[in-house]
Amino acid sequence: MADGNIESALEAAIASGKINGAVILATDANGTFVYNRALGERTLLSGEKQPQRTDDMLYLASATKLIATIAALQCVDDGLLTLAGSLSDIAPELASKQVLTGFSDDGTPHLVPAARPITIEMLLAHTSGVAYDFFVPKLAKWRQQNEAPLAEGARRPVEEAFGYPLAFQPGEGWMYGPGLDWAGRIVERVTGGTLGDHVRRRICGPLGIPGEEAQFYPVVGEGVRARLVDLNPDDPECLGRAVLGGGGDMNRRSKGDFGGHGLFMTGPGYLEVLKSLLVNDGKLLRPETVENMFENRIGPEAEAGHRDAVDGVAGVFFRVGTEPGSKVGHGLGGLVPLENTEGWYSEKTITWGGGMTFSWFCDRKNGLCGLGAIQAPLPMDVKTVSDLKQTFRHDMYRKMHAAWKEQA
Repeated sequence: MADGNIESALEAAIASGKINGAVILATDANGTFVYNRALGERTLLSGEKQPQRTDDMLYLASATKLIATIAALQCVDDGLLTLAGSLSDIAPELASKQVLTGFSDDGTPHLVPAARPITIEMLLAHTSGVAYDFFVPKLAKWRQQNEAPLAEGARRPVEEAFGYPLAFQPGEGWMYGPGLDWAGRIVERVTGGTLGDHVRRRICGPLGIPGEEAQFYPVVGEGVRARLVDLNPDDPECLGRAVLGGGGDMNRRSKGDFGGHGLFMTGPGYLEVLKSLLVNDGKLLRPETVENMFENRIGPEAEAGHRDAVDGVAGVFFRVGTEPGSKVGHGLGGLVPLENTEGWYSEKTITWGGGMTFSWFCDRKNGLCGLGAIQAPLPMDVKTVSDLKQTFRHDMYRKMHAAWKEQA
């Protein structure tokens, strides 16, 4: 399906009931190619159906991480943080974390001190040792032994939600995790405000994005709540269940702004962020900082861990549409290919997504960025959604080149 036309593929999936709709947006660097399309319908909380609109409020899930990355890098640009400096004074909880190496036969955990400090760069590139427990069995076992189940209705901040040990020595491995949740909390500590306030002031403001159109869970304001795709009879709390493929407790149980998963935003607003990085206009970050985002930040000691992750059971999520076995790394904000693919991603691309349905990319060499947000019913047809995301990723390049040829 990656070779197909995205409109035809989406329309077929909508007609068959496999998805409800989608928002697809893309632009090239100079505005010669602009693609804005919404297809299908969304269901209101009342049960009424309305056409999907490009300016609907979308749950970003892990696509939040790019926004939190920019916020942290702005603090580096401002001199409030350094990429490679210790965070012991700002986040002593991180500095005191130990590494879980395994368990004795009787179940006693083996913990050793961290050999080096965790840095902002490590948090942004997922090389810090801070990992999601559902990807690392030994962390899941530690939590089962040491953490009582969260009481019904209770909420907890980043420090409590991710207070468990490290999965590996800082800088010596790679695993996807809550590093951006910690980075968002660090932004709050050095700026004195909430992460949401920072996003609205330093990211939305310079790009002309209305502040109410970028909110961490729970979204407030009658006007924007009326545009929430995920506020429907299947998700009356607007937890983003359809994006995640089910569940949603991460939002229900979060206290404060979580930089790893908690943001709601419009597609056009998110595209403005991508385009600012694409053209490197200096509105969000220093030009040299943007250049650094697109460089592989996985050092020699962490390369084996990253390869094990992308080739492992969960690797399909970590490869973000790139082929198994292809050369990839991780930059500051997402996956970076380490080689050019003809007619597609260059080595100056950064890409990631959110949940099961949201995908984004920014290719500075080829001059194209875009996002695809598919709205799927539950239970989700995972293969259909995955195929549609891949068709989106490829077809935007075909459409851009066709537009260029037409205008030549």
